[in-house]
Amino acid sequence: MQDHGTEVTAAGIARLAGVGRAAVSNWRRRHADFPKPVGGTETSPSFALADVEAWLRAQGKLAEVPPRERVWQQLVGHPEGPAAALVHAGCALLLVHDRPTLWLEASAGSDERLADLLPAALDQVLDARFGPGPERAVTTPAAPRLLPSAPLLRGAAELAAGSGARNAYEFLLGRHLDANPRQYTLTPDPLADLMAELAGPARTVLDPACGTGSLLRAAATAARPGQEMYGQEMYGQDSDSALAALTALRLALSTDAAVRIAAGDSLRADARPGLRADAALCHPPFNERNWGHDELAYDPRWEYGFPARTESELAWVQHALARVRDGGTVVVLMPPAAASRRSGRRVRADLLRRGALRAVIALPAGAAPPYNLPLHLWVLRRPERAPAQPALLLADTGQFAGEGRGGPDWRSVRETVLDAWSAFDRTGRLDERPGPACCLPVIELLDDDVDLAPARHLPPPGATGDTGRLTEVRERLDRTLRLTAELAPEPPSAKSAAPRRPLTTVGELARGGALTLRTGTNGGHARVPLLTDHDVLTGTGPSGTLPEGDEEPVLTEPGDVVVPVLGGGSVARVIDDATAGAALGRNLVLLRPDPAALDPWFLAGFLRGTANHRRASSHASTATRLDVRRLQLPRLPLDAQRGYGDRFRALDEFERALRLAGRLGEQLVRGMYDGLTDGTVAPAEPPAPAE
Repeated sequence: MQDHGTEVTAAGIARLAGVGRAAVSNWRRRHADFPKPVGGTETSPSFALADVEAWLRAQGKLAEVPPRERVWQQLVGHPEGPAAALVHAGCALLLVHDRPTLWLEASAGSDERLADLLPAALDQVLDARFGPGPERAVTTPAAPRLLPSAPLLRGAAELAAGSGARNAYEFLLGRHLDANPRQYTLTPDPLADLMAELAGPARTVLDPACGTGSLLRAAATAARPGQEMYGQEMYGQDSDSALAALTALRLALSTDAAVRIAAGDSLRADARPGLRADAALCHPPFNERNWGHDELAYDPRWEYGFPARTESELAWVQHALARVRDGGTVVVLMPPAAASRRSGRRVRADLLRRGALRAVIALPAGAAPPYNLPLHLWVLRRPERAPAQPALLLADTGQFAGEGRGGPDWRSVRETVLDAWSAFDRTGRLDERPGPACCLPVIELLDDDVDLAPARHLPPPGATGDTGRLTEVRERLDRTLRLTAELAPEPPSAKSAAPRRPLTTVGELARGGALTLRTGTNGGHARVPLLTDHDVLTGTGPSGTLPEGDEEPVLTEPGDVVVPVLGGGSVARVIDDATAGAALGRNLVLLRPDPAALDPWFLAGFLRGTANHRRASSHASTATRLDVRRLQLPRLPLDAQRGYGDRFRALDEFERALRLAGRLGEQLVRGMYDGLTDGTVAPAEPPAPAE
């Protein structure tokens, strides 16, 4: 059966055969009958998938292509591109899910017959799920466009037979999103779930910038047990027509709700101006200058004031409010600057006066892209009547930020936010007690700035009277300082002169097979955490994310020694069980010693010598680079190496204890300063006068 030109890269071949890219390079050099490139570039050629599969089978290197990998390679090699291929696959999977007999009838025969019969079958299922009419996001592909997709559609149906249509589509879509991180702005699932819970159960839900559909999918499953919503309707719109189609298919496969997704700019070309939904959720594009300021000056949606050109987020807020019924809830993810920029103070003031803005919640940094900012959630409600004494809930969950890129402590964030919101929403107030949330009368916020940033009105996280926490930090610091004293190395004994020992270099050891030397990569296909050079320098766990790429990632193993090559610091880290399995990041070199020849702690210890680094480093105008191959260490038998290794391991434990003591000391000092200044910690009482 002709595969209609599906191509695969060397990395894809490696995945299919379950080998590394180096093996594929060896096959190309050693086997004259290896398939010739049919596309790509000289440095990154592509090959015909059917030819590669036939060669692998003939060589006995492939018993059977893994279905997931084969379908994925067919998708990325599609002539119209992966996005169009995903739409075709999603349509077929929806047909498999909703009308399996129609799929079986259409697929029983040649690819040409399948392409001819599919459009009529797809019309039935697409009309039923998305409604008839040309305005829907998913249009029925014509037979000529479906013919190149026939092998992909059959493969997708095969996946669905094993894992279900929903899981098959989630796998393909998720892998596509991971492979193109800069093309799509994702809303993490924990954040989407929190926003849906703040909005509460709703029969009709709108997301005017629906993206990949995470918010609508969360809203469809937000009903608590016993409160299932029947007849739910999910309305969405996105300016990217291809993404709107992918999202519509995702929602149709993952929920039972009626899905109404349109393509287009919601601010300039709203697809449903008459909609009055029960709730609206939105993760809008941030800092958009070209949002329609000039042509939308007299639009009736600006009930609370015409947003400035620099306040696109306030335009999205008012658009969402205009599309919900009276009493409907709106939850919008906002950049922190939107709470305090002077250009938006008039709109913020009117939202407060009329009781539309109900809560501003500061999230921890790392909750959503851009991950370096502590984004805000605004919870709004379209006023049914003007409140007599409007108030605003302010909450700050910044204390629950995670280390590195591991993400926040979502459980604590969720409990803190929902506890405060449920109490405030039920009674219109919040008990006055120290904590991460407070309720302020609107009149106190209507000054010249109308600054709604929670950090301006709440004590710093961790300083809100939590003397018990400070006591715990003090106790941990005491224990750590005692441990540090116990681990402090003994003073060195006096020696007349340093011994003269024969030396070798890392390069010589690598050539002799005593160790293997690997360098970090820019990407890979493994879904594992990434060990960065910053992690190695600071002694923390893997904090990075491995970008999708064609390279084969280098995965760490216990006993490996990792050395940063930039920065000029004398650092070498021995990988332990907790760090093993992480991918090696850029600007790192991994040394994997042969246990029969080298002790890893002996190796790491000598690599940290200052003089050693000075000799092996080169200096550019702005950076120092280490040539790891030139680093030296003495030639010693394994028993003698272990004696050094034990001493180096003890120094590493001492260094870790010092780092922990420093962090705890900083926490204690910061907490004491905050406690003394906000009144939650009393100063020491003056001594009693002598009698």
